[in-house]
Amino acid sequence: MDNKVEIIETGEGLVNIKNQCPNCGSYQLKYNEKLGKIFCSFCNNTFEPKEIEGIETDLKELTTQRIGSGALDINPEFNNIMTFKCPSCGAEVVFDTKSSTQTKCHWCHSILTINERIPNGAVPDVILPFKITKEEAMEEINKFVDNKRFFARSDFKNNFTAENTVGVYLPYLLVDVNAHCKLTGEGEKYLQTNQVDNVSANAYRIEREFNITIDDLSIESNSNILDKNTNNTNNIINSIMPFDTENCVKFESNYLVGYSCEKRDVNISNLKEKADKQVKDIIRASMKSSINQYDRGVSWKKQDINIFGSQWIAAYLPVWLYSFQQKDGTIHYIAVNARTKETHGSIPPDNFKLNLWTIVIVSVLFILLFILPEENKEDSINIVSGVCIAVICANIFIKQSYRSKSLRHNYEKETKYNVTDLVSNDTFIGRRNGLSSSYIAYRNDNKAFGA
Repeated sequence: MDNKVEIIETGEGLVNIKNQCPNCGSYQLKYNEKLGKIFCSFCNNTFEPKEIEGIETDLKELTTQRIGSGALDINPEFNNIMTFKCPSCGAEVVFDTKSSTQTKCHWCHSILTINERIPNGAVPDVILPFKITKEEAMEEINKFVDNKRFFARSDFKNNFTAENTVGVYLPYLLVDVNAHCKLTGEGEKYLQTNQVDNVSANAYRIEREFNITIDDLSIESNSNILDKNTNNTNNIINSIMPFDTENCVKFESNYLVGYSCEKRDVNISNLKEKADKQVKDIIRASMKSSINQYDRGVSWKKQDINIFGSQWIAAYLPVWLYSFQQKDGTIHYIAVNARTKETHGSIPPDNFKLNLWTIVIVSVLFILLFILPEENKEDSINIVSGVCIAVICANIFIKQSYRSKSLRHNYEKETKYNVTDLVSNDTFIGRRNGLSSSYIAYRNDNKAFGA
């Protein structure tokens, strides 16, 4: 790929402090989810989102590395403390941009927000406005909790109220890629045999050469959300993706009024390895339909990827979030995608109650063994043993399903891509006998290494 880096200036025309209504001059502008527009609560006029300029939409034209000005490296020496002069009353207001991009004037209660680029990751290039209202999000969260209330911890049930749901803009980097790829590997097809212990398959050398564009691969850019090694249920936030990022609009501060926001604190250089792995996962997944005939799977042994160009854009994406903190510090999240209503969550299970139910059911089953007639006793023992194992497995499954630990964004399937100029070449290698495994050795056509 060309090493040339092109900076896209996305903040032109924006100034600090809350924008005035162009119709009446008031500062009572805010975003309305139902209308999908900026709304002036003083004169009741609405305003269309501002167009995004400079961002490449024809991804086949990407031939350099392009970076939005909101995605540039964070300056660790930047002073996060800023002073704004309130346009309504003239008071000077000081606030910390490290934790927030807006504040309220303590004299006249006007909202003061940041529009201009500052080198601390607080201002993105684009924003995807909220579409789902808080009432709609609360309904989804209530339904989710109702379905898991029985085995939930009592402290969670006693403290749960969907009213505590908050709207949060979370920082992401949207990555576009234009590349040429050549994948080389082996695939296997089952052969029907009469011998149970001698599985056979035909092996083929597989080549796929093609061009691909990847559109808006979304990667979290806040270190707290990226950290999946904590006890906190950060994966829940990741699992409600994808967002309809094609509907992002030019960032301006009015979209933030009434919501919280997390600041980007991770640079592109820190995310490139993760992005490279996810791009490779998407490239392999893009060939899935062309290798369906290989029912024992495919082992891609070589991946030659030539990236012509890429584009990195900083974005705020909207989430409705409910959180609950256990006494041990573990934080459980229930998240609603504020564009699609997709809802996932983690609810702390009552392990004592769940284990008690398991013990009671297993005990009852063993008591039944003593009162059953002696005939068919062996069959009864086998049945009861099988049911006991099933109950214990159900215990484990319920604990895992309440925590939802395996949930994640299936980016390799859900990220938009377009494949062109595909050339396929499959060559028969030979027959392989005496295979013991269900799949080809070193199968990786269904792996997600960047997850």
